[in-house]
Amino acid sequence: MDALETRELRYFVAVAEELHFGRAAERLGMAQPPLSRAIQQLERRLGVALLNRNRRGVSLTGAGEVLLQEGRAALDATIAAARRTRRAGGADSPDGSRNRLVLALKAGGSHELLQKLLDAYAAEPDAVEVEVLPCGICEQAELLRDGRADVALMHTPYNSLAGFDSEELMTEGQIAVLPAGHPLAARKTLCLADVSDIPDLPLARWPRHGTYEPGPGPEIRDQTQLAQLIALGRTVTVLPESARAWLWAEHAAVPLSDAPPVVTHIAWPAHSRSLALAGLIRTAARL
Repeated sequence: MDALETRELRYFVAVAEELHFGRAAERLGMAQPPLSRAIQQLERRLGVALLNRNRRGVSLTGAGEVLLQEGRAALDATIAAARRTRRAGGADSPDGSRNRLVLALKAGGSHELLQKLLDAYAAEPDAVEVEVLPCGICEQAELLRDGRADVALMHTPYNSLAGFDSEELMTEGQIAVLPAGHPLAARKTLCLADVSDIPDLPLARWPRHGTYEPGPGPEIRDQTQLAQLIALGRTVTVLPESARAWLWAEHAAVPLSDAPPVVTHIAWPAHSRSLALAGLIRTAARL
């Protein structure tokens, strides 16, 4: 029998992430012996070893690594299905009665494009409420996968579109954002090499999949922190041209001549059958 129960996946994912049966049992709110038996039964049913158990602890086998990735995706899908179903029926709307869409985007990004999209869609006869959900750096994909968002504005090459359908909306160049008083701020253009090795101004570091690349620059958590550190002369960053909309007087923006273009996409889960979402996508494609 190939079918897996949601309960089995929750149990296995907890053990695989904790790599400790005691901590996994505590996380699940259950005793350790029944958890151990459940994992053993799962291994027997699948006919493969999922975990290596020895005196040094617990580790994943190759099959266990596969089930961890697939299990996370399956659990996300069940949560997403419940969230989107409630939203479609209005069950979690503020007034309890209206269908709505949740659109995720990086905080501070694509402001002008988003305003045009929302205004154009609101004029459609079958438009539903669109809730805008600002998120952190590169969080759009996670919000789409677990159902907290129905659609997102994403930017390549920074965001991965794997697993989603998408439409291109806009292509733009990139700029270096520096403190206004820095000598390089007076230049007409810069290249990436100019901003990657400034002795007194290290590049800001952004999280990728929850971790930061090594380097001397500050670890950036949000747009406000970034803006403050640039204004104080502590860092420099590279952003799409449209970021000029939120720059401060203490900032300077200089075009980068050799930076790859940034393409803004509207993206949504490939399996979506939402009529409201289809209407929003049609409006975006016209823009």
